[in-house]
Amino acid sequence: MTDKPKKHRFLTIEQVAEELNVKASLVRGLIKTGELRALQVGARGIWRVGRQDIEDYIADAYTRTAERSAAGELMDDVEPDSECPPTGAA
Repeated sequence: MTDKPKKHRFLTIEQVAEELNVKASLVRGLIKTGELRALQVGARGIWRVGRQDIEDYIADAYTRTAERSAAGELMDDVEPDSECPPTGAA
């Protein structure tokens, strides 16, 4: 018998943010725009995202990125959280 931790079918916004390595506010924005499918549970309307919905979002993001790349629309950019030397640094 294996003692693997059980993976839950639905994740909180914070868990989705950790999975995608982004901030929770971005996940909320994706839900609000409909890019990431989610549901509200209970009387308090707590948001949950299905594991398959995360996988679908990732697959769609890969497709969109490939299409933009093929069209020459992508630019090299630096992630906001990455460390960059200041301009003019030696």
